[in-house]
Amino acid sequence: MKTLRRLVPWALLALAVGLEAAHAGPTVTFVAAAAALLPFAGLMGRATEHLAITLGAGAGGLLNASFGNAAELILAFVALREGMTEVVKASITGSIVGNSLLVLGLAVVAGGLKRPIQTFNATAAGLGSTLLALSAAALLLPATFHHIAPSLRISEERMSVLIGAILFAAYVLSLIFSLKTHKHLYAGEDDPHEGPVWSRKLSVAVLAVATAAVAVLSEVLVGQVEHMSKAFGLNEVFVGVMVVAVLGNAAEHSTAIVMAYKSKMDVALGIAVGSSTQVALFVAPVLVFAGQLIGKPLDLVFSLSEVVAVGLSAWIVALVSHDGQSHWMEGVLLLALYAILGVTIYFLPA
Repeated sequence: MKTLRRLVPWALLALAVGLEAAHAGPTVTFVAAAAALLPFAGLMGRATEHLAITLGAGAGGLLNASFGNAAELILAFVALREGMTEVVKASITGSIVGNSLLVLGLAVVAGGLKRPIQTFNATAAGLGSTLLALSAAALLLPATFHHIAPSLRISEERMSVLIGAILFAAYVLSLIFSLKTHKHLYAGEDDPHEGPVWSRKLSVAVLAVATAAVAVLSEVLVGQVEHMSKAFGLNEVFVGVMVVAVLGNAAEHSTAIVMAYKSKMDVALGIAVGSSTQVALFVAPVLVFAGQLIGKPLDLVFSLSEVVAVGLSAWIVALVSHDGQSHWMEGVLLLALYAILGVTIYFLPA
């Protein structure tokens, strides 16, 4: 039975590639690729976790922080290479909003099923919500500049590169804060690993194979996004925010919910909010830099709906996390806002 389960992801991978080669319908090809992407993204996460354990606390923490969104970064890079900048921007927005509202909301509800009140480190959570606020500002200010001077396209690109550099610097400094100077604030986030630990060679091999599979599936998914969007009358923002972003972060989603259910709210909060800030401060700048290198410039001028979505997410996360306590109703409120944003984005013109 275990061997059969291990073969399922490979069967789905072969199915997705076969459907694309046979020019099957975009919807069935997209669904097959999405179904195959989930286990391989999870495998990337597990391999990174095992490799981090063998490297030790400092290097392991850095590895986890840097590769926590590797699957999504690959998916976004493939879309960027194809010139689908609006989908890339929407996936960035969707990851920030999805992790801070959907994932955190489900985690808080799951934790609330066992305890009326869950506690976590308010200082660490406060840093996360502040970094989210910085992310919102990084989206709001370029959009404001765009409306003030809409004809200065070159200036927008240069401004985005500079803002990306600032965000990346803030990301590096946040790692120094959490892994070195103030690591005691995150001591409660250590979660003892259950089961045998993979060797370093096995972890690297699994990570390499899973990364290759995710890259192949990302090609298939991106190739079908435009066709699927037209088939269902969906706009690119909705596809990026509500579909692509969720697929890229699915592995982390389940982990955060499980940790919260085990009454490890510090871990769950660190995964959900930490992943949001990582997307804004690491993934987005890397994509901006990569766009410059491959001749597919990506600016940080997001649409009004995306800016509002990130701003509201940062605001409500700050409200939920400021007191170091949570209960299931706060999770419901986070989920309600995510649903409202989803409905609003759905009705944008295609």
